[in-house]
Amino acid sequence: VSLRWEAGTLPSYIRKEPRMRQPKSKVLLRLGTYLMRHKGMVFAALMLTIASNLLALVGPTLSGYAIDAIEPGKGAVIFEQVFYYCFLMAVFYAASSVLSYILSALMIYLSQKIVYQMRKEVFEKLADMPVNYFDTHQTGDILSRISYDIDTVNASLSNDLLQICTSVITVVGSFIMMVRLSPPLVTIFFVTVPASILFTRYRTKKVRPLFHKRSEKLGELNGFTEEIISGHKTTKAYHQEATMQSRFDQKNEEAVTAFYNADYYGSITGPSVNFINNISLSLVSVFGALLYLFSKISLGDISSFVLYSRKFSGPINEAANILSELQSACSAADRVFQLLDEPSEKADAADAIVLDHVRGDVKMENIRFGYTPDKIIIPDLNMVAPAGSTVAIVGHTGAGKTTLINLLMRFYDPQGGVISVDGHDIQHVTRKSLRLSYAMVLQDTWLFNGTIFDNIAYGKPGATMEEVTAAAKAAKIDSYIRKLPDGYQTYLSEDGVNISQGQKQLLTIARAMLLDAKMLILDEATSNVDTRTEIQIQAAMRELMKGKTCFVIAHRLSTIQNADRILVVRDGDIVEQGTHSALMAQNGFYASLYNSQFQ
Repeated sequence: VSLRWEAGTLPSYIRKEPRMRQPKSKVLLRLGTYLMRHKGMVFAALMLTIASNLLALVGPTLSGYAIDAIEPGKGAVIFEQVFYYCFLMAVFYAASSVLSYILSALMIYLSQKIVYQMRKEVFEKLADMPVNYFDTHQTGDILSRISYDIDTVNASLSNDLLQICTSVITVVGSFIMMVRLSPPLVTIFFVTVPASILFTRYRTKKVRPLFHKRSEKLGELNGFTEEIISGHKTTKAYHQEATMQSRFDQKNEEAVTAFYNADYYGSITGPSVNFINNISLSLVSVFGALLYLFSKISLGDISSFVLYSRKFSGPINEAANILSELQSACSAADRVFQLLDEPSEKADAADAIVLDHVRGDVKMENIRFGYTPDKIIIPDLNMVAPAGSTVAIVGHTGAGKTTLINLLMRFYDPQGGVISVDGHDIQHVTRKSLRLSYAMVLQDTWLFNGTIFDNIAYGKPGATMEEVTAAAKAAKIDSYIRKLPDGYQTYLSEDGVNISQGQKQLLTIARAMLLDAKMLILDEATSNVDTRTEIQIQAAMRELMKGKTCFVIAHRLSTIQNADRILVVRDGDIVEQGTHSALMAQNGFYASLYNSQFQ
């Protein structure tokens, strides 16, 4: 019963402004809290990273020893030393590779646990969020955060984080080894490394907004695509394929452009830093040769220094290359955290009671409501629905009929006035007990992937086959179900697309009939069935509705002539109320509505 609008056309009075992005440092720290939940694996990964890289750092030194076993000019080679150091190099590199493999497997496992936890938290958050969040956000954008954005974070945790840790250890270790070999040559990096860092920081500030925009545009594209697919039949019926294709092309172009800009400008960083590092390597070769001529360094040490310099500058270059991926991961994580930071549905009052043994006596007194405080659409509404009565709510589209249901169910709270059930102010009743007191049949049916039995028993866990069958018989759907190959165990595909719209409506009616609730909400519940079936359902419903308070939103006024009370809503207020015959005798607004349908 929540209000829905076409995505992108939300009324200005409920459209939310985009939230500010969090600083990257805050996003990274928050991701770190997920890592700290698995301290054991993080510690093991850190030890493996250190061990693997230290073993790999021994290789260049052993290479230098092997080269020094060769005497230039004389051609004398101490083969025993050469083979010995080469063998040690092979052992150290092999051990480093094995540890790296174990580390990669561990990081993949760790990232999957973190992603599982993030998705779990997001889904739990969605379950706790108020209805107005879903009224004001595209479904596709929400799905994009659960799937694409979290997958992006997963890729970064399993690959980029490991690469950064490796780079830090390699850079520090290589620097120490280079200082040990030749402090004069190390001074070259005092120029090239700051140049790389400053350039990288400059590019980071320029590129991060592009990656955030990329995630946003993908979310918009997913939202628009979800709308097109769900409304495909309507598009076909109105022959608007070209129009929707044009709109999709625009959204697609915006997404592609955002992806291109982010990847293009992000990719500039890597080659630029690589160019700076290659300059440092050239300078090492030149100045190393000069030092060798003055006998300040051996050929083996020069060889080792060159290898260490590549290990030193290589990770810096790689860090620049993965920087764009980190920007994407931070933007994706920011969107996920924005969703997690959305306010949850207001907690029940401290003195809230559980609504039990409900009779169904409902009152609305001096209700004042607007979807935003400055846009009041219900100025002052009063309504009484005695226990066991049937109350029909009629009026023009947009008059506020569905809003009344939103208020009864506490999907929204009024700015003023009191709504009570059995004399209890629903502000002081737990939402769970309040909503379980209602059974609902909406005009828009909803079925999930599962058997027909599961769908009917959805509102009553533990329901027996006899109870489900009785509800299906009352809804005039039992005979149809039994004709199916698997009967009540027939599996329904997504949203029940393998059965007709009318049959889906009958299944949702059976679901409501099964739920032992003292109050019913029927939103044009028979709109999708034929006239003969409607007459049968109306008879079954009259039996079902005995002794229960029923709220019926009706567009076809012929279906509510037997209601105990008809509320005529106009511009958010009840302008007339009474029985059908009394309202017709008044010859007022209701009479004009009724006559307009039968003239």
